[in-house]
Amino acid sequence: MKFDENLARFQRDRFGMFIHWGVYAMHGTHEWCQYYSKIPQEDYQFMVDHFDPDLFEPKHWAQTAKRVGMKYVIFTTKHHDGFCMWDTQFTDYKITNTPAKRDVLREIVDAFREEGIAVGLYYSISDWYHPDFIIDGSHSLHHLPQEEIDRLNEGRDMSRYAQYMRDQVRELLTEFGEIVEFWFDVSGKIDPVACESQAMYDMIRELQPHVILNNRLALPGCENILTPESYLREEDCFDAEGNSVPWEGCHTLSASWCYNRDEKSYAKTPLRILETIITQTSLNGNSLINIGPTARGYISPLEMKSLDYVAHWMKYNARSIYGCGAAPKDLPPPPKDCRYTYNKKLNRLYVHILHWPRGALSLRGLAGRVKYAQLLSDGSAFQIVKTGNFTNENLNPRFHKDAAALRLMNQPEDTSIPVIEVFLKD
Repeated sequence: MKFDENLARFQRDRFGMFIHWGVYAMHGTHEWCQYYSKIPQEDYQFMVDHFDPDLFEPKHWAQTAKRVGMKYVIFTTKHHDGFCMWDTQFTDYKITNTPAKRDVLREIVDAFREEGIAVGLYYSISDWYHPDFIIDGSHSLHHLPQEEIDRLNEGRDMSRYAQYMRDQVRELLTEFGEIVEFWFDVSGKIDPVACESQAMYDMIRELQPHVILNNRLALPGCENILTPESYLREEDCFDAEGNSVPWEGCHTLSASWCYNRDEKSYAKTPLRILETIITQTSLNGNSLINIGPTARGYISPLEMKSLDYVAHWMKYNARSIYGCGAAPKDLPPPPKDCRYTYNKKLNRLYVHILHWPRGALSLRGLAGRVKYAQLLSDGSAFQIVKTGNFTNENLNPRFHKDAAALRLMNQPEDTSIPVIEVFLKD
């Protein structure tokens, strides 16, 4: 697949699943537990020696992602702890040396592809286990006295580590088929010279020229997408000239990226997650929604509750997400408490209503441009009220002259965020 085709597919699909899963799930708090809880390597090794996800069913994960409407997946092959979730030939610190004795990455890749879901991979540039990775303020050993850190850093060689990374990335890009997106991450500031980022980039482009790269190799101009994490700022969606750039906002369902045992309410409600997906689509962005499976390998009930909520909405309203982006530039902003998405190919505008208004909905800039409008979830039509008839129809006479107005019914009860599909005239 050519790169341009791959990026176009990525922007059509709009919605993917992020999976943070590793030994840290046993701690049940945070994927940075080794850092925040100052866990010595020998104690962390105890978790490695007992990691046994006996309830891991990759087919269920993949089927869940498909039901929710996710079109691609990004899986954490190696997080900052350095533990590898595949049978890599370049370290013994890997999943096949645990009681699991399974190459879970291989199983996940196969299961998701079987469901028609494209596969992307996450790889951490940071590595708290590798003996050549320099200890700094973002390392799990950051809490040690500076004299001890200096002693441990003696003889460490980032060039050797950079070669280790390239060996592993080469392995991932040659043994697991087509990878649509490679998602680098780093726990602190990256030195692209020390990490030999240019050599990494050149190798990737040689192996899989079509793969989408994020912006965390610290090589300006080499990234294909921006990846804002756990926040949404409209200014991050555009370049210096105000042009929209490809981007992908990633968000957790809980207070951390991995399984959080004590998180009972979850930091983000299902409604907030849904609103995030809609809002990011309205700004020409993709949404990568994360799950953190348990140490035994299943998706927690609280996460399943959020996924089920999104799945129900997507079943009836996915047309307002796939293939959609920002509204035409000539349109005024949407009504209060609404979000626009637009499918250029179909010439349809989608009005997502966060709070259902009374009487009528005024859509500025659409006077004379609306051919038909319907509730997307059930296909029921809305009456289009002409601008000059507001008073006679007992509607608000103060609507703007360039507005089209839709007479509203009662708020639909079967969907949390109703969507009106507006067919525009050519």
